[in-house]
Amino acid sequence: MTAPIRAIRVGLPPVRETDGSPGEADPAEAEEFIRQHHAEEPRLGPPEPRLEQVRWQIAVTGTYRQTPAELQFGARVAWRNSANCIGRLYWRSLRIRDLRAVDDPWGVFVGCVNHLKLATNGGRIRPVITVFAPDAPDRPGPRIVNDQIIRYAGYREPDGSVLGDPRNEALTATARSLGWRPPAQRGRFDLLPLVVQTANRPPLMARLPADVVQEVPITHPELPGLAELGLRWHAVPAISNMRLRIGGITYPAAPFNGWYMGTEIGARNFADTDRYNLLPVVAELLQLDTSAEHTLWRDRAMVELNRAVLYSFHAAGVTITDHHTESARFITHLRGEERAGRSCPADWSWIVPPMSASQTPVFHRYYDTQALLPNFLPAETETVARCPFTTTNEVPAGLATPAHGPPQPVEPVGSAPPVEVGEPVPLIEVDGRPRPVEVGVHPHPADIAG
Repeated sequence: MTAPIRAIRVGLPPVRETDGSPGEADPAEAEEFIRQHHAEEPRLGPPEPRLEQVRWQIAVTGTYRQTPAELQFGARVAWRNSANCIGRLYWRSLRIRDLRAVDDPWGVFVGCVNHLKLATNGGRIRPVITVFAPDAPDRPGPRIVNDQIIRYAGYREPDGSVLGDPRNEALTATARSLGWRPPAQRGRFDLLPLVVQTANRPPLMARLPADVVQEVPITHPELPGLAELGLRWHAVPAISNMRLRIGGITYPAAPFNGWYMGTEIGARNFADTDRYNLLPVVAELLQLDTSAEHTLWRDRAMVELNRAVLYSFHAAGVTITDHHTESARFITHLRGEERAGRSCPADWSWIVPPMSASQTPVFHRYYDTQALLPNFLPAETETVARCPFTTTNEVPAGLATPAHGPPQPVEPVGSAPPVEVGEPVPLIEVDGRPRPVEVGVHPHPADIAG
C-alpha cells in the first residue's frame, strides 16, 4: 500500500518589499501579543503554530488577520491597559462587535447606530466596542471624526460667547462646512451629525436617529429651579476617534463605551469654565454669596450640581456611578492585577476624581506609568475633506441598506446587570460572516464581507 503523501512547507515565502509604511503590522509586536494571549489563556496551547501562521501572513502581505478570539482578548486587554480609565474593574465584560469587514462610510455609520442600541440597553448601560476595518498596507481603515459618537453642538455667537458646548465648536464648524443645517431654533443641546472618513471614498455625514440617543433631563431633589434650566445629558459616553492597537495592527475606528461616572458630567462637562460653566448659575439658584472665593461658593454649587446629575440618572433608570464607589472599585481592580502579577498603569491626573479628591482612596498613592499594549492610542490629527462629500441632514428612512450589506440585527435587550469580574463573560459577536482566512492569505475587507 502506498503511503499517503504529506504536504510539507519549507521555509517562508519570498519576503515582500517593505518600507515600514502605515498599515504594516509590526512583527515583534505581533509575536509579543500572540505569546501574551496564549500565556493568559493556557487552553489555547503553545503559541508556536499560531506564530508560524502570523509570520507567514506578514511576510507575504505586510499584515495578518487576527482571529475572533484574538480580537476579543486584545480589545479587553486594551481597556485593562488604559491608564486614563478608572472603571477597568469590568474589563472582562466588554462586548466585542466584530465589523472588520466594514470599511465603507455608510456601513460605519450604521454600525455606530447599532452600537448605541446595544450599549444603551434601555438604560442598563453595557460596555461595548465595535471594531471596523483595520489599517492595511494597501489602504487605511475608516476614521470617525467625532471624538464621541454623541456630541452637542457649540455655536460661536456674534458677541464672542458660545451657545452649547464650547468643546465642540470646531466640530460644529466642520459639520456646517460640509452642509449640516442646525435646527431652526438653535439650543444648548443640539445633537451633531456623525462624520466618517474612508480611503478613496467621499466622507459621509449623517444625523443620528433620535430614538437611539437616550438623554437624561437634569433635576434636583430639593431645588426645583434647576429643572427650569433645561439641562440634559446623553446616557452613553462612546469614545469614537481613538485608535485601537492590538498585536501590531491598528484599528482607527473602534468606538467603545462604559458608563458615566457622575463627576464627568457634573464636575467637568457642566462645571468647567471652558464648557457649560454652570457653577455661577447654580450658585445663584442656591442664593450663595459669590462676592469672594473664601465663601467656597464654587464648591457648594459643584456638590449640588453633581447631586443633581446622580439623582437624575438614577431616577431615569440609567446606569451611572459616583466617584467614591468607583474609586474603591479601581483599588479592587488594582489589587487584582497585582495578584495576577501584572502591572496596572494609571495616570494620577485622570484616575483621581475632580471633586473631593482626598476623600477617595485613589488619591493617596502613586501608580505605574509605563504604557502597555494592546491599548487605545490618541487620535491622529487629520483634515476633513470638504468636497466632494456625501451628506444627509435627515435620518434616512429605515436606515437604508448600506453598501456592504443589510444592517445586522441587534440582539434582544436583556435585563441582566453588567457582567462583574468572575462571572461568565459574553461571547464575541460576529456581525459579518467572513469566510475562513487561509494561512498566508490576507483578503481585502471588501472581499470577505458576508
